[in-house]
Amino acid sequence: MQKDKYYRMIESPDMLDYGVYLQCDKLLDCQKAIKDLATADEMQFQIIHQVEELWMKLICFTLVDILDYMENQSHHRVITLFSRVHKLQRMMVDQLDVLETMSPKEYQQIRLQLGNGSGQESPGFRMLLKMPNDLWAHFTQYYLENGKYSIESIYDDEYIHDHKYAVAEALIEFDEQLQLFRWRHMFLIHRSIGLGSASLKGRPVDLLQKGAAKRFFPELWDIRCAMTDKWSVEYGKVRPSISGKSNT
Repeated sequence: MQKDKYYRMIESPDMLDYGVYLQCDKLLDCQKAIKDLATADEMQFQIIHQVEELWMKLICFTLVDILDYMENQSHHRVITLFSRVHKLQRMMVDQLDVLETMSPKEYQQIRLQLGNGSGQESPGFRMLLKMPNDLWAHFTQYYLENGKYSIESIYDDEYIHDHKYAVAEALIEFDEQLQLFRWRHMFLIHRSIGLGSASLKGRPVDLLQKGAAKRFFPELWDIRCAMTDKWSVEYGKVRPSISGKSNT
């Protein structure tokens, strides 16, 4: 059959130099054999999640370099490498769209193959959640100079849009993208098994609320509130309408 011929080609492609360098034989052997798939969608389920783990491996690897460059005060390298991390984070979010082509019924068939496992056990994401503590410690030591500068001085009192501000914004972008990934993943769960269902690790809605409450760099978020409240006191919460019309 034509299908069998192509399946053999998919699972055992010819290996030239490019494939040898990328170890495509090992890479393509990381998925279940086609004959063993619970449903055709299990192939995409495995591949998307494996690719996500590879992106997270690259993100963590890059963050280690960022920590080193922060110590060396190589500000441009810190900022450009954070830009790479942010792009990788966006790709992680975008890739989840592919999984929404899977029906809830097909997901249930795949879910039986996971044993007691769930996405909460992702080794890449668990590693990623450990990195912000060191990033903040390095920012405090090398950019706030252990108290010589404050978040308020960088953002408001002595604001000059310098390297300290740029690195702080790179950190908050990293934080935001982590939260967007969490929210996007939970909406995927909403579509596949429902937020109110009993998942393998508890109710998804509870996990969502717990994860959404976590801010990795709260000082960078709180400065926005402090500045807005300060401006409201100085300029008034209600100001004359620029249209000349009454606000009432």
